[in-house]
Amino acid sequence: MRIVVTFPAGSTSDILARPMAQWLQERLDQPFVIDNRPGAGGTIGTEAVVRASPDGYTLLLISGAHTVNATLYDKLSFNFIHDIAPVAGISRETGAMVVVPEFIAYAKANPGKINMASAGIGASTHVAGELFKMMTGVNMVHVPYRGSPPALTDLLGGQVQVYFGPIAGSIEYVRAGTLRALAVTTAKRSEALPDLPTVGEFVPGYEASAVWGVGAPRNTPAEIVDKLNKEINAGVTDPKIKARLELGGTVLPGSPTDFGKLIADETEKWGKVVKFANIKPE
Repeated sequence: MRIVVTFPAGSTSDILARPMAQWLQERLDQPFVIDNRPGAGGTIGTEAVVRASPDGYTLLLISGAHTVNATLYDKLSFNFIHDIAPVAGISRETGAMVVVPEFIAYAKANPGKINMASAGIGASTHVAGELFKMMTGVNMVHVPYRGSPPALTDLLGGQVQVYFGPIAGSIEYVRAGTLRALAVTTAKRSEALPDLPTVGEFVPGYEASAVWGVGAPRNTPAEIVDKLNKEINAGVTDPKIKARLELGGTVLPGSPTDFGKLIADETEKWGKVVKFANIKPE
């Protein structure tokens, strides 16, 4: 059995997929392999799963990019919500807004002078910033990078001033005082940084996070989906696996229907941001 990961080895998606693959291998007594198929913002690997046989032997590691790509790309060869059957959620990523002091007032007083880094056009780190711009009216210049590591490197070097990045990648810099985190992007405060407010506490209604989970080709038999859902839910609530999955976020146990609704809601939400910001793929 294989789990297709649409980003390279070492990415957050890859890091989340590996302990889950190991868990399923032990629980189902079936070999599991990670099949990294990066490219085109995750659409290449997704298409491979859409075209795979719906027998439960090919699964997709769903990430926040999938809920953005549905509206970011005009001519996809598949309809993500229609062609991928939701199996189970894994986790919701907590992001941190790393900024200069009194950011909103500063940004409004200096329109176009703030550089906002992201891990790439359409990435969760990009749309989180665009949502912030949309809700606050600040003008920031988007600077896309090829992944989170180079974006974080330039932030540390002062080439960019703000980054809406995953807590997992920045928490040690925040704790060391090298970076200043203004707020977390989720609706609730993070257990990892409990003293940090949410963006929503000063921008009411703001929430930005990336959702990860597992999907399968459309028409995969319900009994297979239900069995995988049961085992994945057991994995995300197991203390050892849960500790490896959270990475500053929260796990997402639930039914395939629950996860499907979440995907639909996230797709609608980010579609509005993509349209408002007129985001176009690279």
